[in-house]
Amino acid sequence: MLTLPVLVAIACLAAVFQLTRFSATNVPKGAKLLPGPRGKPFIGSGGELKKGRGGYFWFKFTDWAKEYGPIYQYKTFGRVNVVLSTEGIANDLLRERGDIFSSREQLPMGSKLLSDNKRALFLPYGDDWRRVRKFQHHVTQVKAATSYQSLQMKESARLVRDLVKTPRGYKTFFQRYASALILRLTYDARIETGEEEIVRLVYENQVNMERVSVPGRYLVDILPCLLWLPSWVAPFKKEAAAHQRREVSLFSSLVKSVQDNIEAGKAGQSFTRMWLENKQKFGLSDIQGTYVLGGLYSAAASTTASLAQSWVLQMVLHPEWLAKIHEELDRVVGPDRLPVFDDMPQLPTVRAVVKEVARMRPVTAGGIPHKSTEDFMYMGYLIPKGSIIHPNLWAIQHDPELYPDPFTFNPCRWLEPKYPTYREPLTQYPNMNNYSVFGFGRRLCPGAHIAERSLNIIVARVSWACNIRTAVDGSGKEIIPPEYDYVNGLNTEPHDFEFDLTCRSPEHQEVLEREAEKAIQELRQPESGY
Repeated sequence: MLTLPVLVAIACLAAVFQLTRFSATNVPKGAKLLPGPRGKPFIGSGGELKKGRGGYFWFKFTDWAKEYGPIYQYKTFGRVNVVLSTEGIANDLLRERGDIFSSREQLPMGSKLLSDNKRALFLPYGDDWRRVRKFQHHVTQVKAATSYQSLQMKESARLVRDLVKTPRGYKTFFQRYASALILRLTYDARIETGEEEIVRLVYENQVNMERVSVPGRYLVDILPCLLWLPSWVAPFKKEAAAHQRREVSLFSSLVKSVQDNIEAGKAGQSFTRMWLENKQKFGLSDIQGTYVLGGLYSAAASTTASLAQSWVLQMVLHPEWLAKIHEELDRVVGPDRLPVFDDMPQLPTVRAVVKEVARMRPVTAGGIPHKSTEDFMYMGYLIPKGSIIHPNLWAIQHDPELYPDPFTFNPCRWLEPKYPTYREPLTQYPNMNNYSVFGFGRRLCPGAHIAERSLNIIVARVSWACNIRTAVDGSGKEIIPPEYDYVNGLNTEPHDFEFDLTCRSPEHQEVLEREAEKAIQELRQPESGY
């Protein structure tokens, strides 16, 4: 048996080999290397990311862009990282050259150890990914997403009623909406309170995955040679193994529940039922299918709940825009019913506010990294094969060329012709079709259509029913929440903040109670579908 000193020596030699291998970049004649921070010898600049304002790595990315330009590189132990800071450059590479820039790095901790390289989000570009994407597209494409609107209206009615009753429970209610929607669609699981064990387990699993998958959080992601270490000297392996056992057990139990209901003749419609009854068509192994289904939670739930919270925060900070939404809703919908999806073409202010919230506070603020599979020349610079490509969404969505005065919350940029982002007709635009906050090219988030519809109906209905204001303390002084106090992770959301929320009038309250009670009764019916 190898002793610990021998194992450490082997790991160090492997690290030196890795460093040498990644550092040896052959630059073609006439090409240049991208500019960027020099970093420390051997180690590189990865350690600098934690020095971004507030510890957010996307702020450090943005600071570097001001110094080195909209595309630059930095190294971590010899590995090349390329950061993209404008939408034009990101589209040039990630969308127009998707054949080269659509892969993912298989992070040892976040992908290999945590999910045995089965998680769809981190699959490398290839045949396995294509099979997974075929199934994801089948259940989330525009036509399919439209068929889920009835369920979204029922869940949103319940959400608004409970939010009016207990505003302090806003985070729970937004998470319940997102969880109830995706769990119902994926597994035909009905959620009553949002505090069910299954909701807690799925949400905790998602949060842990996002925490672990932040690039560079674990040393093994920087030095993959540490995978050679046995578990008794590698606590990260024990941590990952425990998570994977819980995750596989959770996802498998949900699939088994659907299978049992199919055999008993009482299964409702769901993505899982569709997969189980069409396995040959989709060509996914049992474990891959189980992971794809489980991963759909992250494709819709996290985005929806996070952006809904960010919207409330922006309305507290910018009440003039809630007033404009009120005016639009009063004119288009009136006080006698809740808004419905058929109203959306006549609610451009609602859609503009939703899009501006997503721009100002992108959920994956630092972007999900891509990986290049070939050497590529861009603007005279070499992007080596195997480079990790970071589309820094924070910088992209705050680019002053595309978004004048980018740090000002201004939905007018989607509504008025004087702005470069304006498009018409306003019955169709603004929308979030192919919007970069959901990713780029072939890696665009598969749940984007569902998430957009959820956000539109949530914002329309909460606005229709509610006044949202700053909270006040015991002395009557307003409690102004900070502009940016967000969770630091792969996906991010605002930390808890204070605000005041009340129903707009007794007439609105009466309509809300009636429609919410009707929706709840329909949700409880066994034959209620979507």
